[in-house]
Amino acid sequence: MTTLGRADGGHWVAGRMSLSAVDPLAGAEVLGEPSVYWERPLAHEAMAGWGEAASVEAESIARAQEVLKELSALDSVRWLGEAPSALPGPWFGGMRFSAAGRDAGWGAFGFGRWTLPEVVVWREGSGLEVAAFAPEGPGAEDVVRSLLARVGVAFPAGFRHARNGSQALRLVSSRPDFEGRVERAVETINSGGLQKVVLARAVEVESEHSFDRVEVLARLREQNPRCATFLFRAPDGAAFLGATPETLCRVEGRRLETEALAGSAPPAQAGTLEASDKDRREHEAVVRYILRALKPLTEQLEADAEPALLTLKNVAHLRTGIRAELREGVGVSELVAALHPTPAVGGTPRERALEFLVEHEALDRGWYAGPVGWVGPGRAHQMVALRSARIKGSQARLFVGAGIVAGSSAEAEWRETEMKSLAMLRALGGGHV
Repeated sequence: MTTLGRADGGHWVAGRMSLSAVDPLAGAEVLGEPSVYWERPLAHEAMAGWGEAASVEAESIARAQEVLKELSALDSVRWLGEAPSALPGPWFGGMRFSAAGRDAGWGAFGFGRWTLPEVVVWREGSGLEVAAFAPEGPGAEDVVRSLLARVGVAFPAGFRHARNGSQALRLVSSRPDFEGRVERAVETINSGGLQKVVLARAVEVESEHSFDRVEVLARLREQNPRCATFLFRAPDGAAFLGATPETLCRVEGRRLETEALAGSAPPAQAGTLEASDKDRREHEAVVRYILRALKPLTEQLEADAEPALLTLKNVAHLRTGIRAELREGVGVSELVAALHPTPAVGGTPRERALEFLVEHEALDRGWYAGPVGWVGPGRAHQMVALRSARIKGSQARLFVGAGIVAGSSAEAEWRETEMKSLAMLRALGGGHV
């Protein structure tokens, strides 16, 4: 585990240069699979990182919150020349949904893990910029200049499109087990023990050949432009990746943007969402929770008067945008502590819902539904890691969930999770699923 830099800076040396190129993901052609990737196509925000100049891990939720606080406060990079103003990060990573779980496949990810890549390529305006990082010390400036020169000469100019081709996938997931858990949840809700609980399940996926994770990213971003496409690679070679629609928090100084995203329907039935009593109740519970959690942390707080429809390729949601001005001293660490997990991925009341999940869900979510994204001095963007999978070799574990409230039916919730799984399955298989 790397010790973080001093508050007065100078722990890492960095330099930057412009590239005659348009797509960070295209760098995989010469630099190999990125160690981190982040893209929001409609926001024209994209970055890819290779290598690790530093990493920091957290073994608990308390330590994870300390790390986020340190990474968002430290200005520990000495730039050779002008520092960039729009660089995402430069730290990228995430953390577990909760401490519960014993799936060994998550072991290398740790409870929380954030990396500072050696090389970061990001979109700025109509072109790309590249930054290189090295630990402060003798020869560090030469290392930075050498990395920049190597990337500048080799980086492909074109766009990395998804390629034609598909492969057969073998899927395993127990419908009776999931529907049984839904029925237990509805019984608990009807008895007054809960108002809502979000149940997740895993789909085991096996392919004919090892997954090309760069190709999976290319498919995800092209098929899901309204989502944030991400990848985080663990030291053992496994990767957690996906395309999620839900922002937990985006911080720029004291300005905060977040959202409530709950209530789901197939795109063809999106018009029924606003009139659905079940979906409106599910959505309003999330809005109330977020506003209540943010009130002590903000000086000004406002939400959209009515939810809007967010229509994605495979599913439509109700969405309420929320904006705020943060109190002095409040940053991403305090926001993650206050908001995660929202009722959109946990339930209400929060503690009772989480206890129900520990007792009944029978799933180690790992980083699924946890906060993932980037963080830097005074800036951060954390997404809720939905529509995602952990991939290693030819094996993938895909995660999906559904919110259970009074009136939920086991069959309908299974269909909802099937619908939500399509984005990742199509990206993994390369064809129609």
